[in-house]
Amino acid sequence: MKKVLKLALCAALALGLLITAIGCGQQQPKTFKVGLECGYAPFNWTQPDDSNGAVPISGSNEFAGGYDVEIAKIIAEGLGRELVIVKTAWDGLTPAVQSGTIDAIIAGMSPTADRKLTLDFSDPYYRSDLVIVVRKGSPYEKATSIQDFAGAKITAQLNTFHYTVIDQIKGVQKMAPMDDFPAMRVALESGIIDGYVSERPEGISASTANPKFAMVEFAKGQGFEASDEDVAVAVGFKKGNPDIKRVNEILAGISEEQRQAMMDEAIKNQPAGQ
Repeated sequence: MKKVLKLALCAALALGLLITAIGCGQQQPKTFKVGLECGYAPFNWTQPDDSNGAVPISGSNEFAGGYDVEIAKIIAEGLGRELVIVKTAWDGLTPAVQSGTIDAIIAGMSPTADRKLTLDFSDPYYRSDLVIVVRKGSPYEKATSIQDFAGAKITAQLNTFHYTVIDQIKGVQKMAPMDDFPAMRVALESGIIDGYVSERPEGISASTANPKFAMVEFAKGQGFEASDEDVAVAVGFKKGNPDIKRVNEILAGISEEQRQAMMDEAIKNQPAGQ
């Protein structure tokens, strides 16, 4: 009788281990769902086909391309998962990653102190300076200091640190923030604003895509004051996500030369009008 009970107990334990193993296997994610706007060239954009390595946008017949997409592809490959691009409005990115709708934010997002209160971030995958995009031929095209924009109508994207630095310009007309960069470009071309604050890659992108635009850069001490965290971009995760360690290892394998080459390629490949 004892022998029968012992055999039954061993069988039960084996079955339990088998169920646990199967359950653990099911919990391993097969996809890497990345949220981004698909409207912030050259970091990310929307296009109608898969040219230049663009990736299908989930639930759409469109595709996403750009620097962020290339970084996402490298990370997904390193994690051994299939990349899924989820087009998400800027304001919806943090709620989406917190709810599990997406696994990560790769959208040119800076790991600011405020964002770190609700998100965890990887090491930076890009750093850039701040610029102002203006209309070519405007009085502000030849500006050398942010203080040359006194009286100018300047804006930036909603809920970004770009909007807060406008206050560093004395006498500026700080306009209401806008939802995204396409909206700011339309406002700039129509004369509603005199310029908008952006990062250098987007400024190059804007002035390349539209010959009516010019990018104003500033020498050291003449531009915006910003912390290293503000001008860096990193991958955003839900608090406690264990993927961060592996993602940092993957990012460490991308040289600075490769990162710059990828950005140059993204600027070259951006679709017209983006």
